[in-house]
Amino acid sequence: MSGLSAPTVVLVHGGFVDGAGWEGVYNVLKKDGYNVSIVQNPTTSLADDVAATRLAIAQAPGPVLLVGHSYGGVVVTEAGNDPKVAGVVYIAAFAPDKGESVSSIIANPPPGAPVPPILPPVDGYLFLDAAKFRASFAADVSEDKAAFLADSQVPWGVAALSGAVSEPAWKTKPSWYLVATEDKMIPPPAQRQMAARAGATVTEAAGSHAIYISKPEAVAALIAEAAQSVSAHKAVA
Repeated sequence: MSGLSAPTVVLVHGGFVDGAGWEGVYNVLKKDGYNVSIVQNPTTSLADDVAATRLAIAQAPGPVLLVGHSYGGVVVTEAGNDPKVAGVVYIAAFAPDKGESVSSIIANPPPGAPVPPILPPVDGYLFLDAAKFRASFAADVSEDKAAFLADSQVPWGVAALSGAVSEPAWKTKPSWYLVATEDKMIPPPAQRQMAARAGATVTEAAGSHAIYISKPEAVAALIAEAAQSVSAHKAVA
């Protein structure tokens, strides 16, 4: 899909990783004619990450479709209030309500839910146990790729986890949600609950928390569906 009617897709990564993980999704969307931007948010605080995302929104030539993975969902929930944002897409992501943060959402995990192997904070930053990274984060990614992700982790600021949303964009913007059914970081039932609360259009796919890396076609397909819906709405309006 090309032309001025298509929104710019802005991809926002989550904690422990950087924007390079979006390369597969980027390639599929670019091949299909979309304008795509990838935010390298520092994952230091919600305010910093929203500011980085707003820079990408400002650079887009027209309407924007914001896409967030994992903690990136918190970022797009806040940054999505920008008037240029036409819709928000969540990929195995947190979709907080007003006043919620990652910290508050994960405070009471459901019984039997896997516990992410997050190590104790060091100087205000978090890492995943590298030895358990693949099993928890990227079970369906190749061993070599998972090892690279584990060994190139981006420090995730404790302040980012406690950053609370002031007003969720999903209350005023259309939203979509891809549930990763094999996720060991954010339990699928929690994903479904957040998606339902946001009134999102929901798709499910078998995949780990790193589904945006392992199943780029499935992720890109939902993003394209959202982009087409946003374009159609704009055309009618």
